[in-house]
Amino acid sequence: MRADGHAPGQPDEQDAGELLRRCAQDVLDVAEGIRAVSARTGAALLDPGLTGSAHRRPRTALAARWALLRALTGGRGLGRPALTLPKSPARLPGRAGLPAWVAVTALRLRVAAVLAGHPEFARDPGMRRLTDALAADRAPAAVRSLRALFRDPGAQRALSGLIPLMAELVAVRRLLEGNPRTGDGAGWALVPGPPDGQPSAGPMPPVEARDGGEAAADAVDLTEQERQTIATEGSFLGFLSNIKALSADGRILVQNVRGPDGVVRYVVQAPGTSPGRPRDDGPRDFADAWHDLFATDSPHTRSIRLALADYGIPRGADLALIGHGEGGTALLNLARDPDFCRAYRVTHVITVGSPAGGRRTADPRTWVAAITDQHDMVPVPDGPDAGPAPDPHPNRYELHYPGPAGPFPLRHTVRDYIEHLRSVVPQARGTVDDALTPYRGPVVRTRAYRLRNRAHPPEGHPFLTLPTASVPTATGPVDVPVRYYDSSAAHLCYLVDAEAAQGLLPAGTRTVPSRLGGRALAVLSLYEHRCSTIGPHTEVALTVPVADLWRPRPYDIAADLLRRADLRRTGRHVLSLAVSSEEARSVAREIWGQPATLSSAVADLMGHHLRFATMEIGLVVAGRLGPGVRCPEADWVLYGRRDESTVRTLVRAHGAPRLHAGARVRMRLDTAAAEPMAGQLRRLGVDAARPLFVLHNPRFTAHRSAGAVLPR
Repeated sequence: MRADGHAPGQPDEQDAGELLRRCAQDVLDVAEGIRAVSARTGAALLDPGLTGSAHRRPRTALAARWALLRALTGGRGLGRPALTLPKSPARLPGRAGLPAWVAVTALRLRVAAVLAGHPEFARDPGMRRLTDALAADRAPAAVRSLRALFRDPGAQRALSGLIPLMAELVAVRRLLEGNPRTGDGAGWALVPGPPDGQPSAGPMPPVEARDGGEAAADAVDLTEQERQTIATEGSFLGFLSNIKALSADGRILVQNVRGPDGVVRYVVQAPGTSPGRPRDDGPRDFADAWHDLFATDSPHTRSIRLALADYGIPRGADLALIGHGEGGTALLNLARDPDFCRAYRVTHVITVGSPAGGRRTADPRTWVAAITDQHDMVPVPDGPDAGPAPDPHPNRYELHYPGPAGPFPLRHTVRDYIEHLRSVVPQARGTVDDALTPYRGPVVRTRAYRLRNRAHPPEGHPFLTLPTASVPTATGPVDVPVRYYDSSAAHLCYLVDAEAAQGLLPAGTRTVPSRLGGRALAVLSLYEHRCSTIGPHTEVALTVPVADLWRPRPYDIAADLLRRADLRRTGRHVLSLAVSSEEARSVAREIWGQPATLSSAVADLMGHHLRFATMEIGLVVAGRLGPGVRCPEADWVLYGRRDESTVRTLVRAHGAPRLHAGARVRMRLDTAAAEPMAGQLRRLGVDAARPLFVLHNPRFTAHRSAGAVLPR
């Protein structure tokens, strides 16, 4: 295969990603074959017949055992520990063996296939950590790095986004940890223990048994704004719109619908994981995402069962299950459960953006619809249950349509699927609506449930578990304080002319820049928010530290930094701000009083080499950080303007910032850069200057309070 991903002699337009995927599957099959040979060799080595023959024919039997042992454990053989049993493989530290080394090669190929079709996925933190682990010089070192990655609780959040690599991650983890295959053919035993019911020795926590008490479902009230958006008539798009309204925090919705025949039926609507949003303490975590693909029982499905029991659906009632993404997978697993289908008559299961594959429902009368966008990487046909069924059931409707191209994960959102069903594939909407005719009637009761896994604390606990309040904005209600669960930041600090800084501050106010030796300070802040309550986005802000609004004094910012952030009188006034999402823009303008504009950006702020580029502004920041020293947490007070008042916002952060005085990071502005930020940077004279220092925080959590209005 050539370096560009094309096979020799093949036309250049051949899909490189598909070739790499096929190669990865072939290599993974080889790894499985080697593992089987390793297990058989270990079984033969410890076979009682061979062991007993050592006493009867020591010359030949010992030679045979020595040959088996050398083939099993030798560096040129299988490289396995000596005590490899067929069903309970023993593991020695650092001895993964040839099967795992070959599986790592398959994973490398699969990563290359994903990046060939979606280069933007390289910016995902999970992909970064995975590629770093795979970039080890030798196969044993890569295996050790992968083992550490799977055991690291801090990596769970980042790895949970690697759904396109789910099948390879499953197989590689099994080969690394030695988990046996389940006896029912449903897939790999990812989280549960071996078939005898004993817990697995692997690093992933075991999922509780079906009657375990970790799953929970709490009934919650809808806000007034949500009540206005919830559909009052049963329809396919209406149910998907309900899922969109509740997708931010993962609540499910249960509704009674009176059909055209007057019979009351029940509809369960479940959202998937929202990209870049916290999962709280819900059951949709990393382990369950894996488990839901291969088994019918998990905390996610048990939580839905508890919600239906609390709702009071009578046994034998007609039930339709409609879900998006991981929620659709969990609902399909419920429909595959014979016990669940004996309790309720599941008439319909409809999923969008879910890897339905060829899995069968327990009741053959259930009508199943699976609608996926070809550019959506979540429902890619991977894994042991992937692909359409060899003999499709007449009650099954599958549509894999070519929607508009776009980056992942934007093509996975339920909002995009709703738009596509309106404009790209309206025939699919009509087909599903026809099938849902018994549910096309008025909604007579609605109840929302928040699913929980009591074994897991809320994400960000304890720093980000604090009281919140809902504030309406143009893009919908927002909980404040806004919480940032996984972010990176770099603050470039410049000495600038004090008069130039004063000229950019609001006129007619007593806002003056804090002075350091007769000069002022300007801070260019770059943010990469990978997970927050307002979704993933990038942010670039130009701020000037300002003095006390009522009693400005020289050097007061230096003394103020010794105080707690909530007691500070100084802060940083936001001159201009650019964010990459409409929700973040609305929050900045309406809640914090900051002059935000929309601008997409490419950010990589986690390593020692920083890069941040936004084409709309014409701003590029790149360079390598020099030596740094650890410094205290960077809590700040930010000031903005709303009408004739100043808005004060408190920002509290928790991370490990470092101060780099000799950084080689430089900023570059295009000649045709847009206002206002580019013009302000030029007027401050920092467009070609070297920063005085760089404050770098590669990974931190933070929360920003609602803006307090000051009469200034």
